[in-house]
Amino acid sequence: MCVPRIQAQRLPPEDSPEPPPPHRTLKPRRPPQHARVPILMYHYISTPPPHSDRLRRNLSVPPEEFEQQLNYLRDTGYTTISLYDLFAHLKDGAPLPAKPVVLTFDDGYRDAYTEAFPRLKARGMIATFFIVTDFINFKNPNHITWAMAREMAEAGMSIEPHSRTHPDLRNRSHSFLVWEILGPIEQIMHHAYAGRRPRFFCYPSGRYDDHVIRFLKSVEIWAALTTQPGLTHTLQNAYAWSRQRVFPGMSMRQFARLLGESA
Repeated sequence: MCVPRIQAQRLPPEDSPEPPPPHRTLKPRRPPQHARVPILMYHYISTPPPHSDRLRRNLSVPPEEFEQQLNYLRDTGYTTISLYDLFAHLKDGAPLPAKPVVLTFDDGYRDAYTEAFPRLKARGMIATFFIVTDFINFKNPNHITWAMAREMAEAGMSIEPHSRTHPDLRNRSHSFLVWEILGPIEQIMHHAYAGRRPRFFCYPSGRYDDHVIRFLKSVEIWAALTTQPGLTHTLQNAYAWSRQRVFPGMSMRQFARLLGESA
């Protein structure tokens, strides 16, 4: 009897790689005309001492309130981003998370390191700290040190200039602006960033004029922040980006309104 021959099937080896997916060319993302991103403004994260003046009280968010605000951001789906992320989104179309928020701290007070920094780090959040460099250079005990600034930068925080001595920059000479703006840029490069150049500036008390803007452009600052309220930012108004000031004693509903949420 003739037995038919069964042709053995040739099976691929078990470790043979899968064929690569077909090559796709992704179209570059088109940069948006604007971005609605809350930039929150803090100063002190501390309870003001007894008999503090009105300015100190208004600039002081107690640590327990700050912690509640960070928890609210985390629990409602916000992601902290840097000003570099926001600028890249507007310039190159780099994607942002669904609910981005920028946290900024002015002046470089010591509680930025002792109170804000550990709470941010514990939650995997980042922030931008605008520092007044002569307060550090002359070892003012109420302000951070360069070692603290470097530690914060190495942990992913941004350290950016807020001038050398916190003066009104309006109607000033070119040499004055070199001293107050370019000097701090170079100091941050050397002491905090190990050679990387800071690209953002915060106007002292929110005051500036056209001469200051021209100078910032000449020293390759990409954007500057004011104290004016607002949520929407563009490249066209990059030297007048708005921020939302966080006041002490705010309810969570008031805080949510700062973020642009409806009541």
